[in-house]
Amino acid sequence: MRGDTVTSFFDTLETRSADERAAALAEALPGQIARAKALPGYADSLAEVEAGAVTSLDVLAALPVLRKSELGKAQAANGPLGGFAGPASGHAHIFQSPGPIYEPGGVSHDWWRIGRFLNAVGIGQGDIVQNCFGYHLTPAGMIFENGARAVGATVGPAGTGQTELQARAAHDIGVTAYAGTPDFLKVILDKADQMGLSLKITKAAVGGGALFPSLRQEYADRGILCLQNYATADLGNVAYETPAMEGMIVDEGVIVEIVRPGTGDPVAAGEVGEVVVTSLNPDYPLIRFATGDLSAVMAGESPCGRTNMRIKGWMGRADQTTKIKGMFVRPEQVADLVKRHDDVARARVIADREGEMDVMLVQLETAATDGSVYEQSVLDTLKLRGRIELVPAGSLPNDGKVIEDRRSYE
Repeated sequence: MRGDTVTSFFDTLETRSADERAAALAEALPGQIARAKALPGYADSLAEVEAGAVTSLDVLAALPVLRKSELGKAQAANGPLGGFAGPASGHAHIFQSPGPIYEPGGVSHDWWRIGRFLNAVGIGQGDIVQNCFGYHLTPAGMIFENGARAVGATVGPAGTGQTELQARAAHDIGVTAYAGTPDFLKVILDKADQMGLSLKITKAAVGGGALFPSLRQEYADRGILCLQNYATADLGNVAYETPAMEGMIVDEGVIVEIVRPGTGDPVAAGEVGEVVVTSLNPDYPLIRFATGDLSAVMAGESPCGRTNMRIKGWMGRADQTTKIKGMFVRPEQVADLVKRHDDVARARVIADREGEMDVMLVQLETAATDGSVYEQSVLDTLKLRGRIELVPAGSLPNDGKVIEDRRSYE
C-alpha cells in the first residue's frame, strides 16, 4: 500500500540537480581515490591510477572491481581489514560477518547514513524505535542505532529473539517504530495480540531480507507504514524506499553502478546487472565494490521529490549466495558443511517460505538415517537452523547449484 509521496527531506543533498550532483562528485572522487591509494590493500589495483583524473562516472568505470572474496583473502593474509581500512585499533568498532569478513564501524554522526532512510520512513524526534537487528559481532544493530540517533529518536536495543519480552517491552515503553528484518515484526505483533497487549507501532524500517507485498499489506492494514532499505555491513546505506514506493533512491554517500555480472562493464539503463558501489566514507574507501546483488536503474525521478538515481531494489544474486532470515548463506559455507562429514557426498540448501517466514531446508546425500547428527554442523557452518533431509547418493540435481532460492518475489 502506497503512503503519502511527500516527506520532509533529511538534507539539501537529496534535492540537488544533476549538474550539482556531478560537480560534487568531481570534487569528492579524487580525494577518495587518493585515500584508497594510500592503503596497502589497493597497492596493486590502483597503482597506475592518477587520483586527480578520476572526476566522473566514465573514468570511475574504468577502474578494477573489488570483490568481497578479495577482502576475505586479504584479511586472511594480512589480518583484520586486510589493508583496506587502516589498522583495526583505529576504529570505534570491528564487526564480523559470515566468511568470516571483518568490517570497521564508527560512532560519528550517521556513519552508515541510515538516518536518511529513517527520515524517509517518518522516524524522528518523539519516536521510540525497537531495534530488533542483532548487536552481537554483526553490525546491523549498531548501524540502525547510529541512524536513529541521527534523527533524534530514542532506541530500545532489543536485538533478536525473546518474542514475549519484545512484545512486553514494546507495550510498556510505548514503542512507535520498529527496525529489524521484515518478518520479525509480525512475530512481535502476533505475540502482543496473544498476550492482549496494545502496541503503538505505526512505522517500520526493515532490511536484511525480502519484504513481500502480502506482508507489507498486512502491516498497512494494521496502520503501519513499512519501508525497506538496501544496505550492507561494508557500505552502509546504499538505497532506500520512500513513501512513494517507486523503486529505491540511491543514497547520497555512495556511487552506484549496474554492471554485467562477472565484469566491471556498465550495462544499459534498465538492464539487470550486478550492483557495484563506490563509498565516499573517508574511513573506509571501498572503490567499485561488487555486492553480488542484482538490480536495474529506473528511469526518471521519484514523485517524493528526491532527485538521485533510483534502482529497482534487490532482484536476486549474481552468484548463488542467498540471504535467508537476514543472514547470507554462501556456497563456500555449504562446501565446508560437506567437508565435515565423510559420509556426505553432496549438499543443497533450499530457501523457501512458510506463510510470511523464511525457512531453510538442507538436503544431504548420505546413507545415514538420523538427520539429528548433522544439526550442530549445519548451525556452525551456515549460522542458521534449518530442517535436514537425508537423500540417497546421486539424487540431488546435477545442475551445479548448492543453494536454491524457491521464494517468489512477485
